[in-house]
Amino acid sequence: MLNRFLFKKIDNSSLIIFRVFFGILIGFECFGAIATGWVRRTLIAPQFTFSFIGFEWLQPLPGPGMYLYFFIMGILGICIALGYKYRWSTISFTLLWAGVYLMQKTSYNNHYYLLVLISFIMIFLPANRGSSLDVKQNPSLKTNAMPQYVKWIVVGQLLIVYTFASLAKLYEDWLDNSFIEILMRSRADYFLIGEFLQQTFVHKAIGWFGIIFDLLIIPALLWRPSRKIAFVLAIFFHLFNSVVLQIGIFPYLALAFTVFFFEPQTIRKLFFKGRDLYTGAETEVPTYRNPLLLGLGLYFLIQLALPVRHHFIEDDVLWTEEGHRMSWRMMLRSRSGSTSFRIVHPQKGTSEIVKLQDYLTKKQQRKVACYPDFIWQFAQHIKKEYAKKGEDIEVYVRSRVSINGKPYKTFIDSKTDLTKVSWNHLAHHEWILPSEKRK
Repeated sequence: MLNRFLFKKIDNSSLIIFRVFFGILIGFECFGAIATGWVRRTLIAPQFTFSFIGFEWLQPLPGPGMYLYFFIMGILGICIALGYKYRWSTISFTLLWAGVYLMQKTSYNNHYYLLVLISFIMIFLPANRGSSLDVKQNPSLKTNAMPQYVKWIVVGQLLIVYTFASLAKLYEDWLDNSFIEILMRSRADYFLIGEFLQQTFVHKAIGWFGIIFDLLIIPALLWRPSRKIAFVLAIFFHLFNSVVLQIGIFPYLALAFTVFFFEPQTIRKLFFKGRDLYTGAETEVPTYRNPLLLGLGLYFLIQLALPVRHHFIEDDVLWTEEGHRMSWRMMLRSRSGSTSFRIVHPQKGTSEIVKLQDYLTKKQQRKVACYPDFIWQFAQHIKKEYAKKGEDIEVYVRSRVSINGKPYKTFIDSKTDLTKVSWNHLAHHEWILPSEKRK
């Protein structure tokens, strides 16, 4: 039964058209990052880059190197869309994009992480077996069928993303609309809709629609009677997010995924008129069945474990941020803070306050003001800078943080020398003072 479910052949039109959409979108993402100045602001202008802890060796290329880096990724996106050297293009893009993702987190966005995952998945899928330059060069590649597990890998990944996004919203500041009010406040000057977005009933509608949509959209798309309504709601939801929240290609990528939920004949009719629809029903179990099942099992086990890891770390993730990233906790909180770094010279018996503007961009300063990993990393950076001068220093931090507009609370233990403590990705750091819930 498992073999029939996973390895039954189905029409591959959804995968082929998704490859085209995916390639176009990542091309827009990369070329757009250059055109809008994102590459310059995020990877070229800063003198110090906050990479993911453990990946400090991944640093932006010097000079105009990152422009070339993103240009190459954009070209790879076009190659993926055209199905040209598909496997090589997808592997190359995945490695380059993962590098960008890990080398900076000042401009962290969940769709950057989703792109890493989807690009990685696409490496292994036969997405170039139709309507591709690869098929033109090698006609033997052409087929109109694919194993059914291809569809369910994508659906399973989406189910994880949306379900955890919904569950993460079930907390006080989302349910009482206080965070949504803060989120919409910065959109008050939007043309035509700015004032409308400030209304209480709009905040309530956004809050509950967000929870229900994320929880039910995948089941609703899978169930044929509700599919068309779900698709219309998905268009509304994602276009609203695109216009109001301005979160790049993610809304359009999310809409591109819907091709996996429609009947093959519908996809063929819309995008591949005149091409044969696969109507067979054979099951072909590959020789690599067991390694494939093991690989899929490990992948989805990791995907299920990462979003819940914060439950096994002390204190509230909204306060500590420990376990927040890679857990689909999207657009959930607003953080602000005030942080000062004091350098102590033990041998000289003197101390000084660090001028953050001498080291960091304004956006980096905002992150260092209220995120613990940024605070720890910057302390390590200062230590290294002084070590180059032959000085051994201590770094102490005074920090006060506000979550979702609440009163500022002391965040970091000011008596801890942050140069002497290590970072643990899966444990709580005692120098982060307890939240109100833990006290």
